[in-house]
Amino acid sequence: MSLATAPLLRHYVDGAFVATDHQFDNVSPVDGRLVAKVCEADAATVERAVSAARRALHDGPWGKTTPAERAAVLHRIADGIQARFDEFVAAEVADTGRPEEQARTLDIARGIANFRMFADLIKTAGSEVYEMRAADGGDVMNYVTRKPLGVIGIISPWNLPLLLFTWKVAPALAMGNCVVAKPSEETPSSATLLAEVMDAAGVPPGVFNLVHGFGPNSAGEFLTKHPDVSAITFTGESRTGSAIMKAVADGVKEISFELGGKNAAVVFADADFDKAVDGVVRSSFTNAGQVCLCSERVYVERPIFDKFVAALAERAAALRIDAPDADGVQMGPLVSRKHREKVLAYYRLAVEEGATVVTGGGVPTFGDARDEGAFVQPTVWTGLPDTARCVREEIFGPVCHVAPFDSEDEVIRRVNDSDYGLAGCVWTTNLSRAHRVARQFQTGLVWVNTWFLRDLRTPFGGVKLSGLGREGGRHSLDFYSEITNICIKI
Repeated sequence: MSLATAPLLRHYVDGAFVATDHQFDNVSPVDGRLVAKVCEADAATVERAVSAARRALHDGPWGKTTPAERAAVLHRIADGIQARFDEFVAAEVADTGRPEEQARTLDIARGIANFRMFADLIKTAGSEVYEMRAADGGDVMNYVTRKPLGVIGIISPWNLPLLLFTWKVAPALAMGNCVVAKPSEETPSSATLLAEVMDAAGVPPGVFNLVHGFGPNSAGEFLTKHPDVSAITFTGESRTGSAIMKAVADGVKEISFELGGKNAAVVFADADFDKAVDGVVRSSFTNAGQVCLCSERVYVERPIFDKFVAALAERAAALRIDAPDADGVQMGPLVSRKHREKVLAYYRLAVEEGATVVTGGGVPTFGDARDEGAFVQPTVWTGLPDTARCVREEIFGPVCHVAPFDSEDEVIRRVNDSDYGLAGCVWTTNLSRAHRVARQFQTGLVWVNTWFLRDLRTPFGGVKLSGLGREGGRHSLDFYSEITNICIKI
């Protein structure tokens, strides 16, 4: 696409789409073509967005809305996404290169579900009420109220753009806050399309603001350091989370971080073998491994280790890598050539550290424009010690290291010997073992005989370098609220 025909993605501030002079390229990871030109927000643009959000909350109608009224707005937003479903699919595919089927069945569908779930939740969410007797014999009632926290700064990642963007925007709006949101510079298209839906749904000016840009000395830094932002919610790399925490420390702002992961899958010998292989293929290679919940460490009980490695490698090698609209495509490219260089550096490091490359380890060739994209091969390693960098550091690509184990105690110790603690998987047909092992994982989430399946009302988040705080269901309502305990002597 030429510069003359590439669309311009603008910011959405105070109910209007606005452009800024400085722009950057949004490039397809499939073939390197220009997808769009994107406006980069300067400090003045972020200032306008935050000021508009404060006015909308304190001086406009939004701050006086009831939960039922906000729920109706969220349902209108969900309806707007549904009405433009194919456009959202096209936007996600253009930015990420993921298979169209995944965008349809996961990304856009989940974005709609996020708005609908929080809309329904706030209409039925109750509060805490306690009655007690005072020392003088009088009756006392304590009850808890939730009020909007204020202006919420939202920074979302590129790996599941609309899904994770709406996961934060929906509960923030549901609780009556106003937001200034920054999507990843790698994937700005679906967030811009969402701003159009917000506008059409009648969301009052200033309630939802969108700014594009990068982190340091750009929109991300301007947003996190703004004194009138009440809270920051961020999903992304642990190092960036640490930098944000330092930036907001002086203001003692509320923060919620969902950060990186080096997740483990544990396969016991009594597991349903075929289901376990299928499950690890999904948990290691879905979205080209670019999901914070993917399994990069796989521990298999020794009696089935060789058989499992052979089956997993066969399945990985057979995955069809192709463009998003190709028939039967199962894996697309990484998000960018820059990210591909990071992943390939780990592929090389693994060999230097002594890994056996069972399958993959390189770049596929197509003989056409796809060779300008960011494709890599799904890769399976064995033979590394738990101390190897490739076993300890998050790679965020379609790769896993498989190692044998001999006992429950051993594998639990090895799973927990990590700087991260986001998620884990256990594959077993022994119900007692499933409960026993899952409870001992030092992670925020454990799946048993499944992966990437969760009721949206349940809490989500990690421990250690994988994050701080919990979102989902009532936990999101609490984070996005100012909670007051009211005590009345009757």
